[in-house]
Amino acid sequence: MQNLDGKVVMITGASRGIGAAAARTFAEAGAKLALVARSEDAVADLAGEIGPQAIAIPCDVSRFWEVEAAVNACLEAFGRLDVLIGNAGVIEPISLLAEADPEDWGHTIDINLKGVFYGMRAAMPVMMKAGGGTILTISSGAAHGPVEAWSHYCASKAGAAMLTRCADKEGREAGIRAIGLSPGTVATQMQREIKASGINPVSKLDWSDHIPPDWPARTLLWMCGPEADAWLGDEISLRDEDIRKQVGLT
Repeated sequence: MQNLDGKVVMITGASRGIGAAAARTFAEAGAKLALVARSEDAVADLAGEIGPQAIAIPCDVSRFWEVEAAVNACLEAFGRLDVLIGNAGVIEPISLLAEADPEDWGHTIDINLKGVFYGMRAAMPVMMKAGGGTILTISSGAAHGPVEAWSHYCASKAGAAMLTRCADKEGREAGIRAIGLSPGTVATQMQREIKASGINPVSKLDWSDHIPPDWPARTLLWMCGPEADAWLGDEISLRDEDIRKQVGLT
């Protein structure tokens, strides 16, 4: 396990799923945590569970001023920001392209794509001034191939994957380490929403087909170390058995 004593990590979408699992994993590694989520009570409970090394920051990542304020709150509390995990994302409402509500479709873009940009925009100047930092984004197989009734999710994840490449292109020389993680299907609330839709093959998967949330959480921690430098500006897939072995997942 990476030792992150003295490092400060901000996680968006930290109130549940991969974000909450990552918070616990990074806390065990010694990191100080800025936990960001719209679910104020849930993220406050998680910060309370972790203890004084964590703060809860209510934030809607679809609004830049809130994301910028979250970064400033992190700096005020801990004095630095070493790692940003852009995890916040939604998949509802699942709907066919010809039937999708334009406003709802656009709101998914606001969270899944603009939210990733807002995090980078707020964090990169801070990191670059400090000599570097790590930016990790959550990608998906949906970033690379169409999935029925997921046009909003596929488009937003494809955009977020390109943002990760752009962050690497523009930031690597300034010490920015930007990498994406494609975890595959994970046993979280999002998969329950997908299951309930019944629309595409992903919704037909058995619950046992999904990996536990601590697998991507442990992989994100591993990605903070030099072992992941071969993937800078690229994407790591947990479908890759070799990656699972490197991380120590079984």
